[in-house]
Amino acid sequence: MSIRVSNFFKKSARTAKTNTTWQKKIGTPEQVALQKRVEQVSLSAFGRPFEHQAVFNPRLQTTGGRYHLADHHLDFNPKMADRDDFDSIIKHELCHYHLHRAGRGYQHANQDFKRLLAQVGGSRYAPDIGNRRTVEKKYHYLCDNGHAFDRVRRVDTRRYRCGRCRGRLHLVNNNN
Repeated sequence: MSIRVSNFFKKSARTAKTNTTWQKKIGTPEQVALQKRVEQVSLSAFGRPFEHQAVFNPRLQTTGGRYHLADHHLDFNPKMADRDDFDSIIKHELCHYHLHRAGRGYQHANQDFKRLLAQVGGSRYAPDIGNRRTVEKKYHYLCDNGHAFDRVRRVDTRRYRCGRCRGRLHLVNNNN
């Protein structure tokens, strides 16, 4: 297995082009601190510089970060910035970044990605911060034989039957 890293530090035409929309977001002190932190983690863990933009994206809800293939910038969830394991989230996104730029397998299923992630100590999954949306089960049904069903959407009891015993369904509780 040969490693194609010879073209890694060569600047391409895409890299030289500036992206003004992301540069506008960099001005805040939090964004500047994030940029410096990502550059420092990249040099210490990978031995390679991070040459693009790292920004906080408040639209990220349950993911720790995102790597953009087109312009190589990184988005991070601002809710994860105060966690102790934020550096491992940065390492995870930097694995995508450095492997893609080196022309190697950068996706989660690739062995190159898994191997590099284990070497640098990055997190495999984003930690749960409790932002997952839970849906309330509004309708509670019982069949003739006592099997219980909780549903989000209403069921037509004249048309549908119990999936276990084919008994008739009866709406017991409506939590609207």
